[in-house]
Formats: sequence, structure tokens, C-alpha cells
Amino acid sequence: MSGLVSTLEDTLSKWQAEIHGILRITSAYMFMLHGTQKMFSFPVEANREFMFATLNPGLIGVLEVFGGALLLVGLFTRPVAFVLSGSMAFAYWMAHAEPLFNTRANGGEAAALYCFLFLFFAAAGGGGWSLDSRKK
Repeated sequence: MSGLVSTLEDTLSKWQAEIHGILRITSAYMFMLHGTQKMFSFPVEANREFMFATLNPGLIGVLEVFGGALLLVGLFTRPVAFVLSGSMAFAYWMAHAEPLFNTRANGGEAAALYCFLFLFFAAAGGGGWSLDSRKK
């Protein structure tokens, strides 16, 4: 069993940068869908009218679409991810904090996961297949 585990670890470690990039691309795409719903009622019709002058869906929708797009291609990954992590922390505390830390009951699973996922990208960078990695 030990040989199988070490073989698996060796194989996965060789693909670490690419898997990191796939995680960034996939999460950025799914995050962008929240923004496109707010801004363009796509892919699902929004339940309220989009107005730029509002915090939500206005500013948050713009951050989700354009911040998500920058993360998708891996450009300015660290600062963009830091801002998006903060926006998701703010969203969690403003809209989902009650009952405290019970994300199943308060509907805050996505906000909490995006917050910590983006915090990871702020610390670790964009990984493989990012424009940031090509600038060096």
C-alpha cells in the first residue's frame, strides 16, 4: 500500500502547477457566472434589476465579472484574488452570518468557500497556465 501512495504522491506532485491552474480557471469561471447573472441575467435570469450605483448587484457584479475574468486568465492574480476574497468575506458577514458559522442554515457556503479559495490564490499566485507566470 505504501508504494501505491508514494507513486500517487509522485504523480500528483508532477502535475501540481497544472492542477493549481485548473482550480483557478474553474473557480474563476463559476465565480464569473454569479456576476453575469447579476449584470446580464445570464445564464439564469436575475431576480432584481442591475444598477451600477448599488453595492449588490452593482459593484459586486462588476467585481465578479471583471475580477473573475482576470483570475480566469491569471493576470494580476494575487491582488485581484485578495480583493475578491475580501468582497466574499464582506458578503458572508453582511448577508449570511446568522446563524453564526452554520453555512448550511445561512446559505453562505459559496461566499465562505470563495473567500478562502481566493485567499489561497492571493498567497499562492495563479499556478500553471497563468499570464502572471509568463511575465517572469
